[in-house]
Amino acid sequence: MKSLERPGHRQAAKGARMTHVDSAVGHVRVEITAGSSEEARRLADAAVEARLAACAQISGPITSVYHWQGSIQADEEWRVVFKTADDRLAELTELLIDRHSYEVPEIIAVPIEGGNPEYLDWVTESTRPAQ
Repeated sequence: MKSLERPGHRQAAKGARMTHVDSAVGHVRVEITAGSSEEARRLADAAVEARLAACAQISGPITSVYHWQGSIQADEEWRVVFKTADDRLAELTELLIDRHSYEVPEIIAVPIEGGNPEYLDWVTESTRPAQ
């Protein structure tokens, strides 16, 4: 059953609460933007296929307003959010920089302080190198 393979998609039990996971492996949420939905999908596929991220969610289009090379820019972009184990962050960052079309891609990682222990275990398992 697919829902059992991906704990993040199971229906929460009544009374379930967020729990801090105390384990040797920490987890991070990594957010990037891409200039097209195709690029966002290509980066998401590459990271998940390489087991550098357990999953990637793509949303957009969004509008980004920012300073670049002396002027204010406004562009349509797509956001990609990855979940990964913290020991895979450096490799994920390297892959994203190498394959991204931007000169200076946004790559921001935020530690995950807690959550569903089963989901976080799934993130850890999904980011272990293939055996």
